[in-house]
Amino acid sequence: MVGDTTAAMLLSAEQLAMPAADRVIVDCRFNLARPEAGEQAWRAGHIPGAWYAHLDRDLAGPVTPASGRHPLPAPAALTALFSRWGIGRDTLVVAYDDAGGAIAARLWWLLRWMGHRKAALLDGGLAAWLAKGLALSTAPPLAGHGSFAGAAGQMPTLEAAAVAAGLRDRSLALLDARAPSRYLGRDETLDPVAGHVPGALNTPFQDNLAADGRFRDPAALRESLEGPVRSAPAVAAMCGSGVTACHLIFALERAGLGTASLYPGSWSEWIRDPARPVSRTANGGLG
Repeated sequence: MVGDTTAAMLLSAEQLAMPAADRVIVDCRFNLARPEAGEQAWRAGHIPGAWYAHLDRDLAGPVTPASGRHPLPAPAALTALFSRWGIGRDTLVVAYDDAGGAIAARLWWLLRWMGHRKAALLDGGLAAWLAKGLALSTAPPLAGHGSFAGAAGQMPTLEAAAVAAGLRDRSLALLDARAPSRYLGRDETLDPVAGHVPGALNTPFQDNLAADGRFRDPAALRESLEGPVRSAPAVAAMCGSGVTACHLIFALERAGLGTASLYPGSWSEWIRDPARPVSRTANGGLG
């Protein structure tokens, strides 16, 4: 594992409501079953000043026959997008959604991947904002004046071959952030093949959250994640398509356990090759 903890990974609704000179807010709400629902919800009401990031259009690149459902965007596309939002070197970017950060963490990760470390999530998301009685807006954000100058590759990633090799020689702990029912192949509604990568350990991203939808404190996260992390020298996170895996990477950093690699293609890419093995056993599929 590489990297360090980030000082201001989470903002409360009260903190976000305070005026700030160089800050960009991004609404990442998205519904996999209804891809336009998030943007429609943003138009109906969002945190004042928030831009909208569409998972398929903005936070992912074009799908190919060999890729997963949400490939990483081209760095040039991200540079243009972040510049349009007004993100400069010292801009704090705060992402939120209505799913406990499940989608917003993808933007957090992409910012970090492009070298921008001033990135945070709204703890508790839109629900936390509304619970404080704070207002929403339908006004579009003001035009940005940023000139983003990041470079891709500032967060570690692994491709399928490296994942397979690391599992084979047991040098890699691969953490699967999907719900147990999908990991075990009992409730697969998004991908054509059910199950998980043999050797992957199920660490559902939902377990990173407390009952109120906010992130658990660092000590609690460390208690639940330290065992899987210490099971091998290197750690990588995956999910269905490389989105909620970013939530797990965020939680690992919050817990002080370093920065795990992302397997961007995740399950939806793994199953593109019928020669890759599939497991549906509870222990990860290794003896």
